[in-house]
Amino acid sequence: MEFSEEQIRRYARHIVLREVGGEGQARLLGARVLVVGAGGLGSPLILYLAAAGVGAIGVVDPDTVDVSNLQRQVLHGGDTVGQPKVESARRAVARLNPDVRLVPHPTRLTIDTVEDLLAGYDLVCDGSDNFPTRFLLNDACHFARKTLVSAAVLRFDGQLSVYKTHAGGPCYRCIFPAPPPPDMVPSCGEAGILGAVSGVMGTLQATETLKEILGIGRSMAGRLLIHDALEGGFRTVTVKPDPTCPLCGTAPTITDLSIHRAGTGAAAPPS
Repeated sequence: MEFSEEQIRRYARHIVLREVGGEGQARLLGARVLVVGAGGLGSPLILYLAAAGVGAIGVVDPDTVDVSNLQRQVLHGGDTVGQPKVESARRAVARLNPDVRLVPHPTRLTIDTVEDLLAGYDLVCDGSDNFPTRFLLNDACHFARKTLVSAAVLRFDGQLSVYKTHAGGPCYRCIFPAPPPPDMVPSCGEAGILGAVSGVMGTLQATETLKEILGIGRSMAGRLLIHDALEGGFRTVTVKPDPTCPLCGTAPTITDLSIHRAGTGAAAPPS
């Protein structure tokens, strides 16, 4: 594609990178990424994808901006309190980069909506804050053969990985076979979250998403990155596909999304 003079100036620091160049920037401009959640993780993720020139960013979030969000959700501001988060996100992206089209999906990700939402995008990012959504998205991406870039945060901790079962990698269930009991893991509202930790993990999520679009570097598929902000450290754990995984193992017991009708996403291991 031919770039305008403004685009050449805007993306100059990408274009001079040997690993990106004009061809890679064109790939970014043609990419379609679905982001689930416009909160603590979604905020830096969406902003950096937009700044990079990712052409279409779908954002799934049914909530409105609350003043309690502003400590970490930098996509939003005091002037958007009470507005739908997807509309606040659309306005922020429009201010940042006119090349990018933000597609608002002011709906909850459910078994009834997930397949249609995924169908219009090349790659999926999970910035959700609850286990039912994470498991549903993992399973749906497996069946749709979509790459899933997933991150999670709580208190002073974060984790990140990329799941590409269509390329032979492990899925989320290979690490976490089933959702924990509802009362076992507190929410951010109950346990708290240092806002900047969301920024760290959401920015890393954006980096991995751009790498996947561009096909550069070493993918985080098959590796789990764990961040401890209080210690100021990162460590990486190697994760292999689990042959007993109920979703992507050798004898799967999850063969469609109907398991999520019960709202748990749990499954018995294969016999």
